[in-house]
Amino acid sequence: MRTKFLKFIVCLFCLGLGSLVPSVLAKKKDKPVADVASEQRRAVHALNRLTFGPRPGDVQQVMAMGVDRWIDEQLHPEKISDTAMDARLAPLRTLHMSTKEIVEEFPDPQILRLVMDGKKPMPSDPARRAIYQVQIARLEQRLQKKQQEKVQDQPVTTAARSEGPSAADGAKTAEELAATAANDENAMAAMSADTAKPAGPPAKPTPEEEAEARRREDSLYADLKIQSLIELPAEDRYRKIMAMSKDEQIMFAESMRGGRGQEFVADMNPKQKETLLAMNNPQGVVVEELAQAKLLRAIYSERQLEEVMTDFWFNHFNVFVGKGQERLLLTNYEQDVIRPHALGKFEDLLVATAKSPAMLFYLDNWLSVGPNSMQAQGIPPRPMYGPYGRPRRLPPNQNARINKKNSGLNENYGRELLELHTLSVTGGYSQRDVTEVAKVFTGWTIDKPFDGMTYRFDPRKHEPGPKFVLGKRIKPNGEGEGREVLHMLATSPQTAHFICLKLAQRFVADDPPAELVDRMAKTFEKKKGDIREVLATLFQSPEFWAETSYRAKVKTPLEFVASAVRATGADVTDALPLARQLSNMGMPLYGAQPPTGYSMKAETWVSSSALLNRMNFALALTGDKIRGVKVDATHLADTSPADSAAVLDVMEAKLLASDVSRQTHDSILQQTQAGDKNSKPPNASMIAGLLIGSPEFQRR
Repeated sequence: MRTKFLKFIVCLFCLGLGSLVPSVLAKKKDKPVADVASEQRRAVHALNRLTFGPRPGDVQQVMAMGVDRWIDEQLHPEKISDTAMDARLAPLRTLHMSTKEIVEEFPDPQILRLVMDGKKPMPSDPARRAIYQVQIARLEQRLQKKQQEKVQDQPVTTAARSEGPSAADGAKTAEELAATAANDENAMAAMSADTAKPAGPPAKPTPEEEAEARRREDSLYADLKIQSLIELPAEDRYRKIMAMSKDEQIMFAESMRGGRGQEFVADMNPKQKETLLAMNNPQGVVVEELAQAKLLRAIYSERQLEEVMTDFWFNHFNVFVGKGQERLLLTNYEQDVIRPHALGKFEDLLVATAKSPAMLFYLDNWLSVGPNSMQAQGIPPRPMYGPYGRPRRLPPNQNARINKKNSGLNENYGRELLELHTLSVTGGYSQRDVTEVAKVFTGWTIDKPFDGMTYRFDPRKHEPGPKFVLGKRIKPNGEGEGREVLHMLATSPQTAHFICLKLAQRFVADDPPAELVDRMAKTFEKKKGDIREVLATLFQSPEFWAETSYRAKVKTPLEFVASAVRATGADVTDALPLARQLSNMGMPLYGAQPPTGYSMKAETWVSSSALLNRMNFALALTGDKIRGVKVDATHLADTSPADSAAVLDVMEAKLLASDVSRQTHDSILQQTQAGDKNSKPPNASMIAGLLIGSPEFQRR
């Protein structure tokens, strides 16, 4: 049975590859003319494109409201109540913190060093103090280990070496040298004799071996301690951990690694849960809560188009979570920079990202210093006066100390601003434009980079004089130069075309019709970059509703996972396991390292291994085997029909609006009817899993 099932899955994968690749990768040379016929198909199509997939009952609700009216409502999310979503996000406390609060509550090594050096006080609050104590102890251990390795790697001094005769040896007589050689031979013979003797007592363990033995002993002690605590009520458990000594808390934090922590704190309140998890990994708490929020919003928010567009713009203005301070900056970036402008004016979004500490840090613009700026020239921050009140420059050696850090022009942001954020790689700019734009944005930096981390303009870093960008002279105007360049780029026809092309790729096809992109670009220019108006043009176009667009886009892993959870009506109490599933599928949240972000095109996500991962996830989901996600597959079958054929028909209607090919239908039926022959009830969870893993469900 197991072998037949594996053969079936391989067959279904081949079917998926055969049906997906040609339809989504082939270039459409003719303008599509056939419209989607029925109102139900229009509702399904709208839900597939404007949301993360329909939930049970959504198609009927959209049809009752009217598809066009529903789309207009999604374009104005402020009119949609989302209080249930707010309640789900309430326990994720970091979502409601400023960056400064996040830094203080969940310290990184820079903050810890300030406390270690006495430049910042140790927190007085017991919970925060416990986090700091454990992390400082770990940091001290790492520093001590590095110091030991450094000492061990130091070369042996000349005095300790014996690499041949010394100068004193040269003064010895031949007889003395011969006697020395004889003594050496006798010593070697004695050593040989010793090696033949029976082994004595075991050698004394090295310091490293002793440390490892202590670590194993401490780990065993911590495991026993946790086992004794886990039976206690949450409040008592938390109180006892807070009352532990520093050494015990360190051992406790070590034992929380490897996913054990989530189970240990599952029944605690949000503050207690965050504190204990942060003792193990402070910044991990921040990122994990943001990842949970992203998935919960994608699954449950009523403002689905806003969520889709927030994801779209985050990907367009991508930053990478794995780069240093980004872990502490992402929450503000997504919630306060991207989300509020997701359906607003493109220029406002462009300015907001340019000033965001997350973008400044990711593309290193906060380090950029104009070659002729005051800082690069060594002019002190405040006037210094010599005799008779004359201003003077610092001596050369002090200039060097000032310029040692942050003294070079960085072109990263200038290049990505032109290539990825606005004009596109074919936008007609040159390398000189990149350099000039980089000069324009010198001084756009981060205030208190390891503390509050907010935007500020530093005139001392700014390159003086005029700049020339795309043939236009930018007059010296400090911070205003950047605003002028951003306005010029936001209103450029090349930018309008590039942004509209990407939007059409997201909502219509990997290779969208040129006529559609041109119409969208005209709206972009006419409405001064109003994203809502551009989307309205897109959603009213015949190309969007064409038959060839129906289920023609392959879902990214995020879209697939979110749509699968929505389609099954699952109850998610912990979204972290879903985030881990995305990592297994090659799309860790906030994990795209290059500025290009994740691809929207099918060719990136369609492969046999990718389809295998999706099928495994689908079967685990409907089999109720993903922790924190509750699915009742039998509920999807309504009345528990007596045979697999009836169950399959019901589930096809619920999960895919009956949009299932005859080949997929017959393949699933053949596999599941084996139970009917043995007088067993239909396996509803397997049928649901196979449908979610089918080629049809993987398209939207």
